[in-house]
Formats: sequence, structure tokens, C-alpha cells
Amino acid sequence: MTVRLSFENGTVRVDTDDLPVDSLADLPGVEVDPRSGTARAPAYRYAFLRAVLGERGADVEDTVRSTALDRSLSTDYDLRDYQRDALDAWHDAGDRGVLELPTGSGKTVIAVAAIADLSVPTLVVVPTIDLLEQWRAELEAEFDVSIGQFGGGEQIQEGITVSTYDSAYLRADEVGGDFGLVVFDEVHHLGGEGYQDIARLLAAPARLGLTATFERPDGAHEAITKLVGPKVYDVAVDDLAGEHLAPYDIKRVEVELTPAERERYDEAQGTFVDYLRTSGLSLRSGSDYQKLVMRSGNDPRAREALLAKQRARDIMLNADEKVRELADILARHREDRVIVFTAHTNLVYRLSERFLIPAITNETGAKERREILDRFRSGEYSRVVTANVLDEGVDVPDANVAVVLSGSGSEREFTQRLGRILRPKADGGRALLYEVVSSETAEENIASRRR
Repeated sequence: MTVRLSFENGTVRVDTDDLPVDSLADLPGVEVDPRSGTARAPAYRYAFLRAVLGERGADVEDTVRSTALDRSLSTDYDLRDYQRDALDAWHDAGDRGVLELPTGSGKTVIAVAAIADLSVPTLVVVPTIDLLEQWRAELEAEFDVSIGQFGGGEQIQEGITVSTYDSAYLRADEVGGDFGLVVFDEVHHLGGEGYQDIARLLAAPARLGLTATFERPDGAHEAITKLVGPKVYDVAVDDLAGEHLAPYDIKRVEVELTPAERERYDEAQGTFVDYLRTSGLSLRSGSDYQKLVMRSGNDPRAREALLAKQRARDIMLNADEKVRELADILARHREDRVIVFTAHTNLVYRLSERFLIPAITNETGAKERREILDRFRSGEYSRVVTANVLDEGVDVPDANVAVVLSGSGSEREFTQRLGRILRPKADGGRALLYEVVSSETAEENIASRRR
């Protein structure tokens, strides 16, 4: 039996002249398309479909992947032991799966080695324009070939192409048959419902996911496992600290609310807790929180409870004593490079003005952000304050002190922030992260969850 495979609009089209088309429906993932009288499978099932056809002894005419690189690739990277172990684990898993390694441990290096090993057309998908530019520069320097780009005002495809998740979502059904390897940087983003379509519409048999924190609270990492492969290798920060990453300490500092803040906090938190007590909701699960949000649309008490919760959160995360504590920390670390993290943009600007610290928020233009980071790298600036923007997706220069003034209960966010100070220090010094927490507030529970 001769079976023809071709890529068409994010699917693998399956044709045969030897048997009725309905007979192809017993192939895994294949369904008959009554519109065209052919059978189709989701593009991501391509490798499995090829394997099954091979087991059945079918003669396959395959035009799904019609492009190839015009040269073999090589890299001069000398992989560390754990990087080589991670790459080997991925190869052993059939060139599919996710690698979970700490920020600063060289995940990009492993991906570059994987690209060189396979030397097939490759698509690298990243979440931000900053990462897009960093990956493109890295690949151009390492392989000395033209690198394509989807996103950031360009739509140029080459044998190796870097794309944002947004652009890949728009282009996947068109170019999904052109790549043999897809690398998903910060692969946890792929768990988003729309972004999952990127992986579904690509036929690339080889798939590599990179992340510092694979599991998602919403369970969407299970979808990533299906589309990219399971986690095949992981290593913890503590396993690398002291040799490949800087040794580090975490210091938790508790501050008191002012009397005025305490009064407002207790009032707002009390309104929120009183509503929970009578509503049957506990907020121990995301579904309960969604129920509260839905109720707030037509229940005035639910709406007031939701607003009270936000008021209490704003008070504890932006407490005045946190600013005083930050002043003490900055005074102690005059000779260090410090990154200050907050949860709110307003606090970033308040701190920037109070301490004359350069600020980076989602409102900061790309040119200004690069200039600030370049000056931080050169030592002209010794500190910077930011709200979430530097958590991931930006090449942050070496720093040895981080101050988390406020944040979420996300383990991923905390891991990313810690990772910003873990690059090995030339003097072998230790990194230090401060957690500043408002005592006797819900922030104590938030800090415990992220740890």
C-alpha cells in the first residue's frame, strides 16, 4: 500500500489510491475529511503517524517536510556535565520533551547544541521581543548563518527562524511543515489555550521545551506533555549553587503596618473574610475565586468583598515600612548591584523617585530599557527597580542582591527572581535575596506559598 503524506493548513493530509479513504481512519489520530475525500491528522501527530505506517510496512510518499538546511551545523560550546546530561536525556526520549533548569544555568546553550546535533530546519519560539532579539543574536554568532524572524516588525523565514509566541500562533498553519525541530523557550507559556495551537499545527517531529518551572497551577503542563513531550530532565537550584551558580542566601524581613494602615487593612480584610464565612466559599481553589468574580457581577456583597480583598492586598504589598526597610537595605549594599522587585507599577515609580533608581515597567520603551540595562551592566547604574518585567524574557546583567518588596504566591515568579542573581560571581561571592513581608497579614501566606 502506498500512502501519501502532505502538509496542509496545520494538518497532515493522508491519501492513498490502493484502498477506500475510510480505511485510513484506523490510523492513530486520523479522521476522514468529507470535504476533500481525504483523511487528515493533526500536524503534531506526524512523527507518530510515520512510525505506525513504518510498522505496517506501508510505502510512504512524504512531502510534509520539503525543506532542509544547506549545511551541517556545529557549535563550539563546551557543555557542562549537567547540560550534557540534559541533552542526552532529551535525545534518549526520541528528541522530544521538556528540560527544567534554573534561570542562569544555560538552557540556551543546551538548545543550541540540540540544533547543531540535528541540523534540521528549526523554529525557536519565545515569549518576548527581548528574547527574540537575544536568541537571534546568539544563533547568528554561533552558526554564522542567516536567522529568520517572525515578530518585532519582521516576517522573514530562514532555515533557522526565531518567533514570538504571538507570531507563531498566526503563522503555524502556514509554515508548520517547514521545520524538523521546534524549541519552545519558557515552554510553560505554551499552556495557554490559544498558544497550544502552535504546537498542534506544527509537524516538527523533534520538540524541545525549556523552562525553570514546568508545572502550572492550572494543570496545563499536562497539555504541554502531550504536545511537546514529558519532562525528561530537571535539576534544582541547590544542586548547582556553589559550583555552576552562585551560592545564595534568602533573608526574610518582616515589617509592621503603620497604625493607619493596620486600621484600613483590618477593616478591608474583615469585610472580605465575613463574606467568605457566609458564602460557602474558601478560595482554597481557583474555582472558588472564579465563583466570587462571577457573583460580583450581580451580588453587591460579593462585589464589595472582592473590592475589599483588593484594598487589603494593596495596603499590605505597598506598606510604608517596606520603603523604610528598602532604604536600610540599599544603604547596607552601596557597593553591590541590586534589583528591586515589586508587584505594582505605581510603587516602582514611587521608589524610583524616592531613591533616584532607574525604573523598568511594562510602560518602559524597548530602547530605554536596553539603555538602562546596558548602564547597569557597565556599572554606571548599580541598582534598578521593576514590576514583573525582569522576571523572565530579558537578559539581565549580573546582580548579586535582589529585594522582593512584593509579589504573588507563584513559585515560578519567585524562582525567576532568585535566578536573576545566581550567575557565578568573579570573586566567588554569595548572592542574597531579601523578602520583605508585612507581618500579621495575608502576605505571610503568599510568601509561604511561593517558597
